[in-house]
Amino acid sequence: MPVLNSATIPDLQLVRKPASNQDKIAELRAKKTEIEQGGGPLRLQKQHASGKLTARERLDLLVDPQSFQEVGLFAKHRATYFGMSGKELAADGVITGCATIDGRTVHVASQDFTVAGGAAGEAHCCKIAEMMQLSLKTGTPFVFINDSGGARVQEGIDSLAGYARVFYNNVMLSGTVPQISVICGPCAGGAAYSPALTDFIIQTKRAQLFITGPQVIRQVTGEVVTPEVLGGPATQMNRSGVVHLIAEDDAGALALCRRVLSFLPSNNLEDPPHLPYDLPTEDDAELCDAVPADPKVPYDVRKIITRLLDHRDFFEIQPGYAANVVIGFGRIEGRTVGVVASQPSVLAGVLDINSSDKVAWFVRFCNAFNIPLLTFVDTPGFLPGVDQEFGGIIRHGAKILFAYSAATVPKITVVLRKAYGGAYIAMCCKNLGADRVIAWPTAEIAVMGAESAVEIVFRHEIDAAEDKASRRAELIENYRNTFANPYVAASRQLVDDIIEPAQTRSYLARALDFLHTKREFRPPKKHGLIPL
Repeated sequence: MPVLNSATIPDLQLVRKPASNQDKIAELRAKKTEIEQGGGPLRLQKQHASGKLTARERLDLLVDPQSFQEVGLFAKHRATYFGMSGKELAADGVITGCATIDGRTVHVASQDFTVAGGAAGEAHCCKIAEMMQLSLKTGTPFVFINDSGGARVQEGIDSLAGYARVFYNNVMLSGTVPQISVICGPCAGGAAYSPALTDFIIQTKRAQLFITGPQVIRQVTGEVVTPEVLGGPATQMNRSGVVHLIAEDDAGALALCRRVLSFLPSNNLEDPPHLPYDLPTEDDAELCDAVPADPKVPYDVRKIITRLLDHRDFFEIQPGYAANVVIGFGRIEGRTVGVVASQPSVLAGVLDINSSDKVAWFVRFCNAFNIPLLTFVDTPGFLPGVDQEFGGIIRHGAKILFAYSAATVPKITVVLRKAYGGAYIAMCCKNLGADRVIAWPTAEIAVMGAESAVEIVFRHEIDAAEDKASRRAELIENYRNTFANPYVAASRQLVDDIIEPAQTRSYLARALDFLHTKREFRPPKKHGLIPL
């Protein structure tokens, strides 16, 4: 029998020695370096030239140094249509993983516009969904940095199925862990619905967020509009109310994201961070003149809010939308609070359709994440008008009633001046579940203002008077002295205490300390049916 060797079998001469471990490690490093370059040097330069950071640079700014652990670096699509077979897309156009922000774990996804325009396909969306599921499992916030041209058309229905998976997980995370969307580039079509399902949307001035692009709108309706006007942050905050915070650039947006998270717990089973605070809380005499003596004179309620919070630090949310109410976060003696306030300098602080939605959303968010609510009231009522009635002010106003009534976190209400009619109730009165209601001496708690009440109650008496104007003024003054004060409400135990404005911060600090162990049980049910 012949002996088999390299001489008798020529192919054996071509067999190479196995690669060494060091060769394999070098190969791994080379692959990682190539993938981490995204779409390559030219596309990275183009990204910078457009005033945007790359996907990885954004993550470096967002998370604590050296804390990011990437997941799914080698993910690849499996599409074969339209030239996609074998086409390499670095990390499939999205960077995903976990990290820490201020020492607390978060899960993140950052779309890479340098790779196929950040278009979302099946594997792309699966990576995002996996991070969301890990957020849910670990009870940690999820941050999604959006910069994408939309669905990857070459993958067809697979890309739509991927979007659906992301949306479903947005809903699963809702109310369990905080979700923040950062819009740093285009976010159009179906992609816009994921941010809409999250808790906060932060948009840069260079980004666009819309469902239908300008070209389609022009073809269908004939209207001509630019992407900047249609989907820019000014439109999406001031007009639509979709966006919560606006940043100058990517770095500013990521700083805002870190700031939002600093006020929030990691999940719905935790309390918000309680920062050390050992400065003495003293009376603030300047608050005694904060509300004008003339009830018709407006003022900026934010000046009162900031004086009551630690370090006068008030983080306002949606400042450009429905400005007749103010919402935001702050701290009192280190404890996070959510603030809702009438804004008398805008529409006299009335409640309308948009402000009702704004307040209801914020109250429900704070309740979901165990954040006590402070409500400052100075409102003459709901805004009258045909447009408001046709727009459903009854349905929208009922959202505030529902949100406050359903909230089980500590609720403290401070009546600064006017608290009239249905708006008095809606802004968390005692019978709507407020744990404490306090009033300043300037408070006016009544069914309506003195002028309107007198026209109804004393109409015949005024008509019969010889000097109608004088009699009307006399009756208005008498009504105001009787009802336009906090004492009648206090006598009915609808106000717990009437305090000097200077003592407000110390009162709130003690009340929050006493109420932080509050537990309130509700009837078992799947969920309430808020009037949508």
